[in-house]
Amino acid sequence: MNDNSITPIILASGSPRRRELLSLLGLPFDVIPREADESFPAEWEPEQIVSALALRKAEAVLPLAGERSGVILGSDTIVVLEGRILGKPADEEESREMLTALQGRSHKVYTGVACIKLGDGVNGGMLREGISAEAALVKMAAPAFSSPGKPGSNENTGSDSVWLGGIGRYRVLSQSPNGEPAAIAGYTESRVTFRPMSAQEIDGYIKTGEPMDKAGSYGVQGIGSLFIEKIEGDFYSIMGLPLNLLYRMLLEFGINPLKA
Repeated sequence: MNDNSITPIILASGSPRRRELLSLLGLPFDVIPREADESFPAEWEPEQIVSALALRKAEAVLPLAGERSGVILGSDTIVVLEGRILGKPADEEESREMLTALQGRSHKVYTGVACIKLGDGVNGGMLREGISAEAALVKMAAPAFSSPGKPGSNENTGSDSVWLGGIGRYRVLSQSPNGEPAAIAGYTESRVTFRPMSAQEIDGYIKTGEPMDKAGSYGVQGIGSLFIEKIEGDFYSIMGLPLNLLYRMLLEFGINPLKA
């Protein structure tokens, strides 16, 4: 047991995969999924989309938090094939269409993570009034939040923007009255290459049921792994929760899973 038991995490997601990954950190957490607005303007970039949707999911849980302390964690993942966003398939036909498009090609996977600190007046409305997904996107679109892997200028952002090597970044979006981080959002970007797949393989995979609740219509940690030729980036990000990114963000709140 460690000191972090006094700072529980609230996972704003019903995803069993995210629950499984979060449990690897050995930190106490509750699960409170809630629907959030997932619409976005056509001009938004993938990293803006996932960062904003992750923040919206975390914000949606705020009214249910009462006067609890801790950190609300939201996350969102999208698959992008040559500029086209692939979400969860509506039915088997759409799943087949997605997998046919993905086979023999490379695509990108973006996962956004957002953390909101409870307490210090945040539950009382300070965060709801002072930060929104749209406000976060204005910051995400700033020059310092350019493409992963490129040197980022800290102009207009101060020290609140942090790179994660060449796979993504995060930044502090809002501070509590005592000057500590109140909301943080970020993202990772990975590339996945599928080997060529036959129509029989695609149909067989769809019949397993695995593709139906997953962005891009496949699960990197399941039977879908049979079709993956190469991964560049963060495996856990593709699975739905980049632990490297989450760890760095939790440290900003004084939560350290390695602290004895």
